[in-house]
Amino acid sequence: MTQNSNRTQHFVLTALGRDRPGIVGRLAKAIHEVGCNILDSRMTVLGGEFAMMLLVSGQWHAVAKLESSLGRLRKELELEIHFKPTQKRASNSGAMPFAVEVVALDHPGIVYQLADFFSRRHVNIEDLNTESYAAAHTGTQMFSVNMIISLPPETPLAELREQFCALCDDLNVDAVMEPLKR
Repeated sequence: MTQNSNRTQHFVLTALGRDRPGIVGRLAKAIHEVGCNILDSRMTVLGGEFAMMLLVSGQWHAVAKLESSLGRLRKELELEIHFKPTQKRASNSGAMPFAVEVVALDHPGIVYQLADFFSRRHVNIEDLNTESYAAAHTGTQMFSVNMIISLPPETPLAELREQFCALCDDLNVDAVMEPLKR
């Protein structure tokens, strides 16, 4: 890393391990104690495992302190921790953000079909969350997908919506695609 004390460094920290209370607090404390800041985060429990992704920033000396403490944190918290320098995200000016929500009877391939649909149209998936759950009353296994996508400015919106509706009909899923209100 460039050792310019006035330059803020950005990095992604990921952690994965057995779920138990206190993980978030301990990692947040370690980041705070060295003078770094959590800018963005995603944390969840998948099965019995806890998974976390953080975008963290700090001056080079604070980042170096945190990086050198990761071995101790790995042992103490029994987590796989990875640290990767990154750049501050560039503005995606002109892109149109949309929210996509899909609900269906659970069956294999839904995420693949949706991702492939948007990829072939050069639409970036910025965020994607899925969940399997039992429907109220019937107990039928359901599946939901929530996405945030960015449409390139040149995207013909009416055509994209028509193609998306056709895909959803083919997959037998209920879906909504609407402008994201931020």
